[in-house]
Amino acid sequence: MLRALPNRTKGVLCILCAALCFSGMSAFVHLAGDLPVFEKAFFRNFIAAIIVFCMIRARHIPIRIEKDGRLFVLLRCVFGTAGLVLNFYAIDRLDLADANMLNKLSPFFAIIFSYFLLRERVRPVQAAAVAGAFLGALCIIRPTGANMALLPAIGGFFGGMGAGAAYTCLRRATSQGVRSQIVVLCFSCFSCLFTLPFIAAHFVMPTAPQLLCLLMCGVCGAFGQAAYTFAPAREISVYDYTQVIFSAVMGYFLFGQTPDALSFIGYAVIITMAVVSFVYNNRAADSAAG
Repeated sequence: MLRALPNRTKGVLCILCAALCFSGMSAFVHLAGDLPVFEKAFFRNFIAAIIVFCMIRARHIPIRIEKDGRLFVLLRCVFGTAGLVLNFYAIDRLDLADANMLNKLSPFFAIIFSYFLLRERVRPVQAAAVAGAFLGALCIIRPTGANMALLPAIGGFFGGMGAGAAYTCLRRATSQGVRSQIVVLCFSCFSCLFTLPFIAAHFVMPTAPQLLCLLMCGVCGAFGQAAYTFAPAREISVYDYTQVIFSAVMGYFLFGQTPDALSFIGYAVIITMAVVSFVYNNRAADSAAG
């Protein structure tokens, strides 16, 4: 039945599943309790590396990185690892919906990094969307001395920046002929190696429930990366913001979290800017194709 659906419909369904998986990953990170952030990041990427490696072997994809794409694969690993650690730090200390919405600033950061790294022109509409999204982020961060969650919120903001830079480097690497599965494998392995010294210095033995949460975090994260299989990102990316809805529901029922009015205003502004950017990009692509 699924095979009979158009690729775009399959893409939408896949990205909705991915959003649910990433929301589940955030919930499991939070459920893992007071384990160190680096330990959580290690388990997330260790499980992901195993799953992705098995997928690569099953599809007989050669494990190699073309010379022209090596620098951007490395940069994708560095920025992606920084973004992941900061995102996990925010998830541990903020409402799930707030942490995930700050991470969803990544497409707007990608516009900025695309200008500097890929020399792509930033259109006025895109620049306005970026500015609007950052104003929405201020509603969530609330940079005042009275906000006890200011540091985690700033961490979540920079986590979104790292994710945006990583996505830009991924685009450049794949345009140089590097398979996306290979990039994901490199990122997962790099993150594991990067976090090992921190784990060795401050290792905390997880309990059985915590270990289960860490394993499920890795599983959700691995399967969540398969979102853009059936349709171009420009056609389905806006549906990724359903992750915030899933996270808000999970946060309410699992942890009793209820975002305040300012957070909801921030969500509305950022999602509106995402829709504006989504519509503009599709129209620009259709005009170029016509």
